[in-house]
Amino acid sequence: MKIQFEKLMEISALETYDAAMKYLNEWVDYATKNGYFEDTNVENDYTREFSRIAGMCADYENIYLKFKNIKFKNPLLVTIEKEMRKKNLNQRQTAELLDVKENTFSQILSGKEMYQ
Repeated sequence: MKIQFEKLMEISALETYDAAMKYLNEWVDYATKNGYFEDTNVENDYTREFSRIAGMCADYENIYLKFKNIKFKNPLLVTIEKEMRKKNLNQRQTAELLDVKENTFSQILSGKEMYQ
């Protein structure tokens, strides 16, 4: 695969970023399909080019793109909700079984922090 953006040192425009990301994805697909990424301890033209373009894309994202923080649900809450579905229980019934107020249990399930 032919190297693109050879003279590019920095990405400062969205159009360039989009083109670089497209190129990066094509590069990864090609290198992966042909086994150039199999040995993670070996540096080659493909790993160097990947690092070069990915680094510039990451720099652009940090400077120009504002990503919202990804929120993950607490694994304990996910487990509780799964068990509620398995047992066909609603929040009120589950709160009663756990001997907690329904309002408190609702806040726990919604991920709101509780302070006493």
